[in-house]
Amino acid sequence: MTEYDVGRTAVLLVDPYNDFLSEGGKVWPRVKDVAIEVGLLENLRKVVSAGRQAGMQVVFVPHRQWEEGDYEDWDHPNPTQRQVQERHTFARGTWGGEFHPDFQPQAGDVVARQHWGQSGFANTDLDFQLKQHGLSHVIVIGLLANTCVDTTARFAMELGYHVTLVRDATAAYSAQLMHAAHLNAPTYAHSITTTADLVQTLEGAR
Repeated sequence: MTEYDVGRTAVLLVDPYNDFLSEGGKVWPRVKDVAIEVGLLENLRKVVSAGRQAGMQVVFVPHRQWEEGDYEDWDHPNPTQRQVQERHTFARGTWGGEFHPDFQPQAGDVVARQHWGQSGFANTDLDFQLKQHGLSHVIVIGLLANTCVDTTARFAMELGYHVTLVRDATAAYSAQLMHAAHLNAPTYAHSITTTADLVQTLEGAR
């Protein structure tokens, strides 16, 4: 079981928007079944709370909030960006583009610059912020398991961070996509765990 130096560990909370996590959110219907099956919302609450209580840095890793004109003149928007362009997911200034009420930044939290694609590191200040806070370990939770969580965690490994993936503190649009994400995880994650096991470990680290 991984032991964590709480002063060097960050909880990365990826894309905790209402559109993903709340009834009435634009893409909640697509993620709802898997989210309910794994207990996503409660597990996210538990991991964030345990991280805070242990004294870990909480870092919000938000996706680009859609604005009028986004992607229209791009040469190569990816399929997900095309979907965002069509349905205006996480639109700036709307309820769907706000963080879920249970996951609001608190004093001392870091909110990284928004990522345009699927990596929380590419074209943002996330790596800079982590290094400036002396952080070497990341616990990655949030959405979606097979896109932004997978890519952010994999990029973290490439940059030299110790990566923990919490299997039931993420979700995807289908069980098959969750399976695919978890099938890939051993290629980059140093620790793959559950919320219950992680919380127990963090309680011992305080």
